[in-house]
Amino acid sequence: MKKLFIALAAVALTACVKAPEKTVKVYAWQGEGGNTTEQTLQADFSKWHAHGVDGMCYNAGHDTEKIQRAAKAAHANGMEFHAWIPAMLQHGLDSTLYAVNRKGESAYSVQAYVPYYKCLCPNQEGTAEFLLNLYGKVADIPEVDYIHLDYIRYVDVILARGLWEKYGLVMDEEYPTADYCYCDKCVADFKAATGIDIKSVEDPSKCAEWAQFRCDLITKLVNRIADEVHGKGKKVSAAVFPGPDSHAKWMVRQEWNKWNIDAFFPMNYNDFYLEDASWLAPIVKEEVASVQGKKPVYSGLFICEDWQNKANIKDPEGHGLIPSEIEEAVRGSMENGAAGVALFTPGNMTDEHWKAFDKAIHQPYTVKP
Repeated sequence: MKKLFIALAAVALTACVKAPEKTVKVYAWQGEGGNTTEQTLQADFSKWHAHGVDGMCYNAGHDTEKIQRAAKAAHANGMEFHAWIPAMLQHGLDSTLYAVNRKGESAYSVQAYVPYYKCLCPNQEGTAEFLLNLYGKVADIPEVDYIHLDYIRYVDVILARGLWEKYGLVMDEEYPTADYCYCDKCVADFKAATGIDIKSVEDPSKCAEWAQFRCDLITKLVNRIADEVHGKGKKVSAAVFPGPDSHAKWMVRQEWNKWNIDAFFPMNYNDFYLEDASWLAPIVKEEVASVQGKKPVYSGLFICEDWQNKANIKDPEGHGLIPSEIEEAVRGSMENGAAGVALFTPGNMTDEHWKAFDKAIHQPYTVKP
């Protein structure tokens, strides 16, 4: 009888012990596949929410019906919905809207790095009108909570170090092929503002005013988009390069700490920079400080799907965090002020990743001074 009482007491005590609470807000980036249906969306979103995902940054292109379908599925599974739509990379628009590199080549006809890098000029009014209409139309969808900006930048004038070998490059300086934009309007507007004829400057990459001018053009465009979306009662988030001072400003002209948006998702993809997971801590510290802790920063984590074969994968875009690195990446982000993390992508998370992630997002974290 005594043994039975002890056994029952142990069961009762176990039942009273609460499971640890989730301590990390989690988002995820995912693009729509060609075979996506309402049923597959429900299955995926249900699974990811069960693993702790609180919001989806979901790319269904410009198709408002597909965006609404995904947004409804996200809400049905208790998740926030960010309509993820790239900005500056667009095909099929008027050729005069595309950026021109230092060689005088339009991105409409000649692209840096890859054929899809057809980048618009942020200084063209037609670019702004196109994007304001696009994002405004998506913001009108009742179920959309946020517009999620991506590629809201120039072409990478300097690629992340981990990508140099892939493209057979040594990027020890800003090369003319990837240095944008030198269209007539940008050149004229810069001269009117500063008195400098950038085409007469021997090395434009050394002209600080020219670099700042282009950062300001991106900031101005972002803030116009933000005004449009905010005017419809919706919010704006953005996928950005790390930093911004350490990387984003000089790589892609993103001075994103000046943007009037509601949340930042820096793509802290350590493998792209030939760094290990410990790199997350200092980079997140910089990012949080850059916005003075006034806006949420969600640290983007790049996941290696084929992690057991990572050492044999040549393409760095097949690299990323393996399960044993998840805890350090999450901890480094949270202890340095991140409001949460974002997974790229949940579809690449293996069972081993989810196990490590579940443990990491239920740990207590204290922000370091």
